[in-house]
Amino acid sequence: MRLFLDANLLVAVLNKEYPLFNYAAKVLSLSDRKGVTLFISPVSAAIAFYFASKKSGDALAKRKLNLLLEHVTVSTINHEMTVKAIEQPRVHDVEDGIQYFSAMHHRCEYLLTENVEDFYFSDIPVMRADDFLKNVPLP
Repeated sequence: MRLFLDANLLVAVLNKEYPLFNYAAKVLSLSDRKGVTLFISPVSAAIAFYFASKKSGDALAKRKLNLLLEHVTVSTINHEMTVKAIEQPRVHDVEDGIQYFSAMHHRCEYLLTENVEDFYFSDIPVMRADDFLKNVPLP
């Protein structure tokens, strides 16, 4: 199972933002399961670092992000994906489009975010972390 995690899940874990922290941490723990691969984009890593550094300072935010990177795969973003995000008429927020096309490129089966409505254009299931954990059978 290939899961793409949006930045808001990462921020919740790095900053221990409740109640989302509980669900996001459980999703991240799935990286230990055989047959589960978690993806984040470089954009999400940068967003997560920004918000973690505001709360914890740069040095601690970098250490936290390094620990997180031990459990996820950083996805690819390239020229083609960026152009698709800009030119796709259904996509209004380019950052969300870039995330989506990166998830598609890596054949992710689900995109997990707390802002499900931001991915109204998605052809893959988009779910909140708590809904995913409650409703999707795991390997």
